[in-house]
Amino acid sequence: MTKEENEKGENEALEKAFEESEVPSWQNQLTIRSMVTSLILSFVFNVIVCKLNLSTGVIPSLNVAAGLLGFAMVKAWTVMIEKCGLLKQPFTRQENTVIQTCVVASSGIAFSSGTASYLLGMSPRTSAQADTGNTPLNVKQLSIGWMMAFLFTVSFVGLFSIVPLRKVMILRYKLTYPSGTATAYLINSFHTPKGAKLAKKQVWVLFKSFVGSFFWACFQWFFSAADGCGFSSFPTFGLAAFTKRFYFDFSATYVGVGMICPYMVNVSLLMGAIFSWGILWPAIESKKGDWYSAKLPASSLHGIQGYRVFLAIAMMLGDGLFHVVYMVIVSVKNFVQQKSEKKSLNDSTDGQIVDYDEKRRTEYFLKDQIPNTVAVGGYVLLAAISIGVIPQIFHQLKWYMVLVAYIIAPVLAFCNAYGCGLTDWSLASNYGKLAILVFSSWVGLENGGVLAGLASCGVMMSIVSTASDLMQDFKTGI
Repeated sequence: MTKEENEKGENEALEKAFEESEVPSWQNQLTIRSMVTSLILSFVFNVIVCKLNLSTGVIPSLNVAAGLLGFAMVKAWTVMIEKCGLLKQPFTRQENTVIQTCVVASSGIAFSSGTASYLLGMSPRTSAQADTGNTPLNVKQLSIGWMMAFLFTVSFVGLFSIVPLRKVMILRYKLTYPSGTATAYLINSFHTPKGAKLAKKQVWVLFKSFVGSFFWACFQWFFSAADGCGFSSFPTFGLAAFTKRFYFDFSATYVGVGMICPYMVNVSLLMGAIFSWGILWPAIESKKGDWYSAKLPASSLHGIQGYRVFLAIAMMLGDGLFHVVYMVIVSVKNFVQQKSEKKSLNDSTDGQIVDYDEKRRTEYFLKDQIPNTVAVGGYVLLAAISIGVIPQIFHQLKWYMVLVAYIIAPVLAFCNAYGCGLTDWSLASNYGKLAILVFSSWVGLENGGVLAGLASCGVMMSIVSTASDLMQDFKTGI
């Protein structure tokens, strides 16, 4: 047998294992235990996302971890209830997917909420670090009230922006969505007899790693008397290198993120640190008194800090703009190519699904559908609410500007969701940066362009990020 035939047989055997299992309706998948589990895990994952947002800015995919922990928690509960003879509804892979979806959606909002990015940029304390734009029109005091109102207004619009295209992107063009596909395979394997044993071993390893990380953090705390003290600033390379900010941080968070991220991300960060702190910043500091005043403190944006910040931002904006344009070109090219290939395939097979697994999965994927009229109506309704609410929160951002953002957003959401399906790479933050540039220049600095740009970043980032996350979840569900 060929490799393709072996893989097909394995997948077919996997679906055959669930052939006798009845697929519950979507109402029965939304159980109390799944909601409680989702709430607990969402709290934990939100803390993780916020911590990573504030420390590294790198958020790895959490789909697999959410599926694993969701299975472990509910499985332990159902086994205990079953032994007592009180189990009324078995734990299914569909319910496991609901938990994973809720957790990822919650952590996705924590990422796109701006609590570690654009919302912090609005505060007077952050603006005080800048020498320009620090005016009453460009700052806003953070408070739970308006922040919650803003997030409730913008966070759910993206759910309806991409729903009408779910069948096109998943069934017709068969986009991979690597994280969603990997999570689906993991959940399927958990709900087979051997999968439960595998999940038990994985959870045990996860628990040991968690305990080890917790006690290591406690150990470090005893040696941290002040900032820059203890294992968080250990002079591994000597005191001379330490003065140039070369030291080792023994934080388990950074080690964990480095283990999850692709090696190219780690290499890029390492090379950037060596080039900037080892070569570029010392070279610029040698020009003190020539390029900038020697009397300025190191934290002033008119001094060395200005070179650090604006050089880094310019590089990220340039790279982000390139990848947005590149991703749009690749998406359009693949879209046209797959459309042509699909047409040829339909001409030869009359569009029939011959694979058993694909036929069964498609059948249940199409069983419970959100009508397109509901999706379009929901988007229009929530967008209208946002157009009315957002200008009341941010007076610098006019209603017609919000309208323009919501007209453009579905196109960008499609581009991001399509590119994410090909590469598993969401460019939501880059689209947010583009929104900052466009709307800030539209409003103007003297009219509150900084605040308007940051608010528009939140609108755009929430829609684009939610769209790609939702399509990942659709792929897991099928």
